[in-house]
Amino acid sequence: MAQIIAVVNQKGGVGKTTTAINLGAQLAANGAAVLLVDFDPQGNATAGLGANRAILKTGVYDALVGRTSLSATILPTRIPRLALAPATMDLAGATVELVNVTGREYKLKEALEPARVSYDYILIDCPPSLGILVVNALVAADAVLIPVQAEYFALEGMGQLISVIQLVQQGLNQNLQVLGALITMYAGAQRLSNEVLSELYRYFPRKIFRAVVPRTVKLAEAPASGKTIFEHAPSSRGAKAYLHLASEVAAVCGR
Repeated sequence: MAQIIAVVNQKGGVGKTTTAINLGAQLAANGAAVLLVDFDPQGNATAGLGANRAILKTGVYDALVGRTSLSATILPTRIPRLALAPATMDLAGATVELVNVTGREYKLKEALEPARVSYDYILIDCPPSLGILVVNALVAADAVLIPVQAEYFALEGMGQLISVIQLVQQGLNQNLQVLGALITMYAGAQRLSNEVLSELYRYFPRKIFRAVVPRTVKLAEAPASGKTIFEHAPSSRGAKAYLHLASEVAAVCGR
């Protein structure tokens, strides 16, 4: 059965999609069968893996509303053992359409359940919000990975995110665990980044990955060409960080 990991932070620009893509790619390179679910209406993970959203006929939205099975939406990628459930333009309307639907928090869980037997990991790239899509992801997930930018303002709202996770644990998904926080865009030479690092340890004692993703141009360049960091700059610091992260995730998940 797949380990389902939601990559979550309500702030944008903290490296959620970069993390989902490159963690998925390295887990696959290590021999695991991985499904990346693009659950962000912006569709950056879909584009980052080279899929053309303009010509997609179906996506995660169709599975969410019961129009088709999730398996019918899944696309192969050029990376062996890494598959993609893409986001189409329709996903943006799901937040409105689900408002009055009975059991709306469980729709993604129901869509993903049949796929669990086919993969070792299912990664959910979440939108930058704490709305119904993110709640669906938290209900469907076994664990949460939280990318946190190493800047002071990135910590604003962290208490709110923790509160939402706790509410989901109490009422909708008692088995949900925090896998860990991942420090992204880290500039070790800057005093501010070190202060943020210390503050993070207060929020996540014993739950911070040792892998630290640096602020690097290579990581920013890779998605523009629809490539992972391992394809774009395999010897870069960013590639090494995600290689180490994949090893840590596998160890924490017991795989």
